[in-house]
Amino acid sequence: MAAAAVSAGRTAGEIKLLAVSKNFPAMALREAYQAGQCCFAESYLQEALGKIAELHDLSVEWHFIGPIQGNKTRAIAENFAWVHSVDRLKIAERLAVQRPQHLPPLQMCLQVNISEEASKSGVSPGETGDLAQAVARLPNLTLRGLMAIPAPADAEDEQRAAFARLRGLQDQLNSQGLQLDTLSMGMSYDFPAAIAEGATIVRVGSAIFGNRIYQQGII
Repeated sequence: MAAAAVSAGRTAGEIKLLAVSKNFPAMALREAYQAGQCCFAESYLQEALGKIAELHDLSVEWHFIGPIQGNKTRAIAENFAWVHSVDRLKIAERLAVQRPQHLPPLQMCLQVNISEEASKSGVSPGETGDLAQAVARLPNLTLRGLMAIPAPADAEDEQRAAFARLRGLQDQLNSQGLQLDTLSMGMSYDFPAAIAEGATIVRVGSAIFGNRIYQQGII
């Protein structure tokens, strides 16, 4: 990450490393925490709540990055500092209402289907502006920026092109009066390209924890 930042004319301090810990045991997170990692991302609520309980003695910043069902919003609002995967106003409204008053505002990114893939979650680029303006007006949360998982690409120029589209979309929204400062983009295989295009959070899992063994029935 530091090398990619320097290559892009940036500093490593501008970019947050988010350890994607889904499907890894709490013991692995504790080991990473002891090595200096404090921000962890989970995609499955049931799994995440177990880890949050088991690691309650640590000062972890928890991020939720998975698809959000309406019946899961209360637990997400009560247990996470960040949510990266909001793509519907109804979900944002539920999170806003259900965020406990004693907690700081929920930090939020909108998930954009930047490659416009039929199989991917996310708001379409063309509809992002209206959603962002509506979410920014909600109480108890702070709209920070955009998140995307572009279509896989091996060539760096193709990777960068997708990330550049997300950056351009955020620039467009800011020109319309929003104050977005976060681009959550880049994973283990493409984070250097994301950093080159302005990522402020990179979501890295297998490069930290190793290959995952997926389990049946995790929600």
